[in-house]
Amino acid sequence: MSAREIFVGDIGTAFVLTVVEGTSVVDISSASVKEMIFQKPSGVVVTKTASFQTDGTDGKIRYITTSGDIDESGYWLYQGRIVLSSWSGHTDMHGFEVYRVIGT
Repeated sequence: MSAREIFVGDIGTAFVLTVVEGTSVVDISSASVKEMIFQKPSGVVVTKTASFQTDGTDGKIRYITTSGDIDESGYWLYQGRIVLSSWSGHTDMHGFEVYRVIGT
């Protein structure tokens, strides 16, 4: 995710997560499921299909927002979900603030 502020209605904001076990990056290149789960300030949970940031060997997945994704101001949470043949689980949770647009 870029360091800029995020506003309601933003499109093209990239969220990137790295899957780690302890202090080691996990090779997720064989993942059959790559998702990012977002919890809006209202409590609504939305799951989005993620992609590899590169090829998965770096443990990174990303999701780039599209129209209608960022539709509430306030504090959001997000977390990754990965399924491998030998492991499935979630990344750490992260949070971000979404600001309203002036005049709305």
